[in-house]
Amino acid sequence: MTSASSSASRTSRIAREIASSSRRPRLRRSPSAPWSRPESVSNTRAGYSEAVQNRLRRFVQLWIDLFARHELLDHASAIAFQVLKSVIPLTLLGLAILGAGGQQHVWRKTIAPAIKGHLQPATSHAINIAVEKIFSTDSTGLIVFAAFLSLWYISGAVRAVMGAVNQIYEAEDKRSWPIRYAISFGLAACIALGVIGALLVAVLLGHVGGTLQVVAQIGRWIGAIALLAVALGLLVRFAPAKHRSKKWISAGSALVIVTWIGATLIFELFVSHVANFKTATGELAVFLVLIGYVYTSSIILMVGVELDELLREDTAGQRGVLHVLFGYGK
Repeated sequence: MTSASSSASRTSRIAREIASSSRRPRLRRSPSAPWSRPESVSNTRAGYSEAVQNRLRRFVQLWIDLFARHELLDHASAIAFQVLKSVIPLTLLGLAILGAGGQQHVWRKTIAPAIKGHLQPATSHAINIAVEKIFSTDSTGLIVFAAFLSLWYISGAVRAVMGAVNQIYEAEDKRSWPIRYAISFGLAACIALGVIGALLVAVLLGHVGGTLQVVAQIGRWIGAIALLAVALGLLVRFAPAKHRSKKWISAGSALVIVTWIGATLIFELFVSHVANFKTATGELAVFLVLIGYVYTSSIILMVGVELDELLREDTAGQRGVLHVLFGYGK
């Protein structure tokens, strides 16, 4: 019994000696020595900085893994390709509607002067002749043909979004192909109306003068953004096989629209002040710039939907983006 007690006492004493030897001795500071920040504060700041770096590193790694697992860039390429195919029929449809509605001045006073300074005179003249040809003829057949072609191509982009969002949600689409095609055509019509309506609102209200000019300038952008937000909200809500909460759909739509506006302004500055389309090489660069813009917009859409899913997982108690960044979930 005495031997066991003595052994326990020695063990306790050795543990205390090890603990005390692991601590750094506190040296008495000389009155003449310069003041230094306490070591505990420095260690705390270093630890906090290291924790922030680790969380940012995990955040970046999370997005790298998500881009690879959900093939976001591949889906963005497929969406951009379908959107690019719809640009020509949408342009023809918009011009035909302007001609049928007697709004030719929108082209002659606003659009044509804006693009004339960025193109060679021969190219600008050829485009203007083609547009005036549309204005001078009956546009009924062109409107029907361009509308059908636009719906077909935009519905292809919607189906590409369906596949992308389903993979992000990791949900299997069990809907039959007639249902998927019907949904894609319905959403394509809503998107086409939203885009054309946003352009018309932005252009028509831009000609308002007088005392209401300031109100019209602000209102046209608010109206255009609202129409685009509605179209985007419908797309994210009804395109995937598994619906998500409206709360996160609204958050994702807002993020996509704000980021898209920023990307649009950057591309506008590039086109207006950097790019030179008056040379043969520059005219070919028009297509590269357009492809880059549409591809970037598609990536923004994919990132917005992915962020929605991360936020939803975080509030559900799973490991989402808030957990990775801040170490906790709601």
